[in-house]
Amino acid sequence: MDEESNEEVMQEIDRIIAEHSAKKSNLIPILQGIQEHWGYISEASVDRIASGLQISENTIYGVATFYAQFRFNKPGKHIIRACSGTACHVRGGHRIFRGIGRRLEITHGETTEDGLYSLEKVACMGCCALAPVVVVDDEVFGSCTPVKVDEIITRYNEEEEE
Repeated sequence: MDEESNEEVMQEIDRIIAEHSAKKSNLIPILQGIQEHWGYISEASVDRIASGLQISENTIYGVATFYAQFRFNKPGKHIIRACSGTACHVRGGHRIFRGIGRRLEITHGETTEDGLYSLEKVACMGCCALAPVVVVDDEVFGSCTPVKVDEIITRYNEEEEE
């Protein structure tokens, strides 16, 4: 949202609300549309939705925080998802997640200070045969180890420097 003027942002939010007939029952698709457009749901978005649907901001936050899919902070340029499903957990996925967190100095739902990475713990990636699995953006990395994940992050850092 940083690059758009406030008026452009409000017009786009209004367009997303109108696309769903400004019905309270369409709150989730509206939130999904806003997050799809900007990557997260801003405070300004919540204010505008509340006004457009004539519901309280508390109601919006109550619904949005119930579902793990919604985020209220701008995500990093690269989103790292570490699987915590049964197969990944049994094969050390919890150590992988903690190692990523230590390396980046963040934990689940947080973004690095430089805005480069966000870290998410995901219930299942559906790649159980590749456990433990880490996904960076849309790139899947299987049979991860702490060393392999460190190499992956190093590679992304080097690509950013180019």
